[in-house]
Amino acid sequence: MEAFKNFTGIIVPIDRSNVDTDAIIPKQYLKSIKRSGFGPNLFDDWRYLEQGHSVCENESRAINPDFILNQSPYDKAELLLARENFGCGSSREHAVWALNDFGIKVVLAPSFGDIFYNNSFKNGFLPILLAEDEIEALFISVNAQKGLKATVNLEEQMVETEVGNKYLFDIAVGLKDRLLKGLDDIGLTLAQSDEIRRYEKERAKITPWMFQGV
Repeated sequence: MEAFKNFTGIIVPIDRSNVDTDAIIPKQYLKSIKRSGFGPNLFDDWRYLEQGHSVCENESRAINPDFILNQSPYDKAELLLARENFGCGSSREHAVWALNDFGIKVVLAPSFGDIFYNNSFKNGFLPILLAEDEIEALFISVNAQKGLKATVNLEEQMVETEVGNKYLFDIAVGLKDRLLKGLDDIGLTLAQSDEIRRYEKERAKITPWMFQGV
């Protein structure tokens, strides 16, 4: 997993509450576990005028010109601005994969679905919690200036728009550390390799039968 780096990107506003994981990536696209290739089907029901059944159909389907991710410059957005309870619904890591694959690195919202929030950090993705009045202020700014950009500084836990508005956010130390170091669950375990080997060596002295043939 790549380490999270500070960046500046376009903010795309999705002015909806309770955006669930089936809206983010519909169930018919969950057959693959490659973590890539899901970007074209992000918000599939909103992006296309016809319902899709497989990724093979994407090129032949008419897009919805009214949906914001189909409009320039938002088709190159890297930050998504949303309302409360973003990522609610069923547990599917594919929702984070789809956002990542599209190119979005951060979602700003006043609250998130718990499972989506936890899955984000396991995949190098940053969900930022801001107060409702701060989210509202961002919506006002984004609607007033099309293509508004913001800089995300994870070290300083700050989002700063190009017009100078700054928003500080809280994040658990452990979650912040794993993003900055690019550690998924396997990486976190491997970081303790010396301690694991030391434990196994000492444990083998007490219960040698457990380690026979290992």
